Amino acid sequence: MGQERLTDRAYTAIVEIINADDLNVGDRLPSEARLAEMFGMSRTIVREALARLASDGITEPRRGAGSFVKSRPSDRMLAFMPVAELPRTLGTYEVRFVLEAEAARLAAVRRSGEEMAAIDEALEALRAALLSDAPAHDEDMELHRRIVAATANPAFAAAFDALVAEVEKVMRAGVDISRSRPPEVIGAMMREHEMIVDAIRAQDADGAALAMRWHLSEGRKRLMP
Repeated sequence: MGQERLTDRAYTAIVEIINADDLNVGDRLPSEARLAEMFGMSRTIVREALARLASDGITEPRRGAGSFVKSRPSDRMLAFMPVAELPRTLGTYEVRFVLEAEAARLAAVRRSGEEMAAIDEALEALRAALLSDAPAHDEDMELHRRIVAATANPAFAAAFDALVAEVEKVMRAGVDISRSRPPEVIGAMMREHEMIVDAIRAQDADGAALAMRWHLSEGRKRLMP
């Protein structure tokens, strides 16, 4: 079994400890050495799993003190992506931060008038879906696809398509979780998309990239309680 697979197993096992032991935000996890002993794995594997959990916003390392729970995956989130799938699904965010932020940057520089109209159309479709009781993930995906298409580089579309199955789970969960919260949460999601589109329309490359990174960062936070 490859190291990547072992890291996924350690990642999943740590999340299961958080859930099974009912650890709260701020609680300390067992030490690396203890986790390695519990899992029958090397400390290197456990350290890599903890690094990925920290990147995904679930744990937080504190120098000299160990790792602590930063957020707990919500039950609603786990309904869309079971614990065993979390390493792969949440791991797409690290790729999206690079891929989609740069896609938004290039779209702002390269988009044609027709492509801008298509992006605007997708934004309005997303707005209508979010304000209704419809699932809205298809409209969310279509807006992101049209931004990627506006890069005029098919390689971006191919890279995005490779992530679609996992991204769809995130989008489904994100809308469902947001609708279970106060109305301003859906409002914030909509404003984030508007900021991206406004920057692309203004041909503000840096603004578009920053808005996309902000949206993805906030979207990942919305998955947690």
